[in-house]
Amino acid sequence: MLPKALLLMLVLLTSVLCAETFPMPSLPYAPLKYPCLFSAQEPVIDGKLDDPAWAAAEWTASFTDIEGSLKPAPYLDTKVKMLWNGNGLFIGALLEEPQIWAKLTNHDAVIFQDNDFEVFIDPDGDTHHYFELEMNALGTLWDLFLVKPYRDEHSSLNGWECAGMRSAVHVQGTLNDPSDTDEYWSLEMFLPWSGLSELAGMSCPPRPGDFWRLNFSRVQWETYICNGAYVKIPGEVEHNWVWSPQGLIAMHYPERWGYVFFLDSTIANSNLSLKLPEKEGAREYLRQIYYAQKQFWLNHGRYSDKLRDLKITPYRYREKSYKPKLEKTSRSFNATLAIPGFSVLTIESDGRLRQSPR
Repeated sequence: MLPKALLLMLVLLTSVLCAETFPMPSLPYAPLKYPCLFSAQEPVIDGKLDDPAWAAAEWTASFTDIEGSLKPAPYLDTKVKMLWNGNGLFIGALLEEPQIWAKLTNHDAVIFQDNDFEVFIDPDGDTHHYFELEMNALGTLWDLFLVKPYRDEHSSLNGWECAGMRSAVHVQGTLNDPSDTDEYWSLEMFLPWSGLSELAGMSCPPRPGDFWRLNFSRVQWETYICNGAYVKIPGEVEHNWVWSPQGLIAMHYPERWGYVFFLDSTIANSNLSLKLPEKEGAREYLRQIYYAQKQFWLNHGRYSDKLRDLKITPYRYREKSYKPKLEKTSRSFNATLAIPGFSVLTIESDGRLRQSPR
């Protein structure tokens, strides 16, 4: 029989080796920004991006891997343009593709089983209550509303429809024909404020200067040709290419999405201000507490009310330190940060970030 001391050491070692790891982004916090210009002239929603209205809109940076610099850059180019006015948000995307294919034709099918383009929108940036839209090269759409991300006991409203939405796809090549080489497929979406307003949690239409959290994703599968058709290579994991990198293979981390600023300008100008409120740094600080608490729970089966347990120091702002108030119960926690000039910010164990006036 093993000595008690050795047995205890084996138990402790086993518990360490078997401990779960809460998935956290592996990149510094640096979401991208986009200046969304106002356009009284609306593009025709036909999938083509040749309308005069699009000429003033900037392209986003080309998509990168979902893990950013941690993985190789995509081998096909993807980029997006956006415009807005009092009626809604206009999104145009261009996806380079030498072999364009799509199979799914049923509305609200799981579109990412095909190559697809995806839109994620969290208007108020609280990481809950956000929109997801997916489209393939046939123009088949999946639109749904997420009450919570997967990590926070995910729940979705698959029956949600973006009322009044219009969308279209243009294929520069031949769809589902492996015998030739294609160029790209492009798409346009019009999302009316009337279809988003009920669940947005923000002013719809936005006020000039407002920003929303958005991201875009492209799912790309590796295929081979069999009997004149495209077939996904068994066992191959799909590529996930995005506008603003997440730092982990998970789109449902809304705090890592980009910032889209709704501007009253109709002309692209490098001097347009895309400055974030200083409280965004405090929001990210509370998110780090959330990650640390989730890991602490996995390690110890409880939450902590001590910063030192979480290996987090007080928040630094304008050369002063601010210590958050940590509270816990047997099954929950909250962390509250109060800084002069800011709203009082609170994050809870359900992952939602709330703010209230001082």
